[in-house]
Amino acid sequence: MPEGDVVFLAAGRLRAALDGTTLTRSDFRVPRYATVDLRGQVVDSVGSYGKHLFIRTDTVSVHTHLKMEGSWRVFHCGQRWTKPRVAARVVLGTAETEAVGFDLGLVEVLRRADEHTAIDHLGPDLLGAGWDPAAAVDRLIRDPDLPIGLALLDQRNLAGIGNIYRSEICYLRRIHPARPVGEVADLLALVHEAHRVLHRAAHQPPWRPLVYGRARLPCQRCGTTLRVDLLGETAPRHDRVSRRERGIYYCPKCQVPPA
Repeated sequence: MPEGDVVFLAAGRLRAALDGTTLTRSDFRVPRYATVDLRGQVVDSVGSYGKHLFIRTDTVSVHTHLKMEGSWRVFHCGQRWTKPRVAARVVLGTAETEAVGFDLGLVEVLRRADEHTAIDHLGPDLLGAGWDPAAAVDRLIRDPDLPIGLALLDQRNLAGIGNIYRSEICYLRRIHPARPVGEVADLLALVHEAHRVLHRAAHQPPWRPLVYGRARLPCQRCGTTLRVDLLGETAPRHDRVSRRERGIYYCPKCQVPPA
């Protein structure tokens, strides 16, 4: 699943293509919004919050979430799309460009005044201007028995972390992802690490993982063979998410498992 940095960068590309332009094409290929027509409206801003993306005019906010396979791509008018047309869920066009949302997991058209309802339940945005590390710590500690590797994925605690970065953050802090939140010695330092990792990934791409996806390779600190395990309940057989995507990657020496 794309994480906060991917959504942040996608918002930046859409902002460059759409901000301040008048929409000449509006095609929502979602039954609920099939009749919505934004032609003639001016895009006044594009932004993200955690894994959520918003394209705003003066009256509405187009709210999308990529989920597992979604993406936003920008094309010049007349340029051939790089994904099948049947995968398009939203098309917003201007005189020069087309912004196409493919395989989007969620599409909503909200009144501007109601945009906040999409994110009210979320914790602080790691890449937002209002980032609040103390608030993130307060939310994490509410469930001290929950493994930190699961708590970091809960967007109600802090918004933007997915499976890749939870493994990276825990590795950098030498914390096993299965360790309960209440046993993490310095939660504030971990939260600051999370902000540093996401900020670097968003502003200095590409990010090269130190541990994620490197099972059976040597740890870059101590040389111990890295491992991947599942954390929490195993997904049902029909779940298309692979072990790689669900797994926690760690060094069994640098990150001592809890008793």
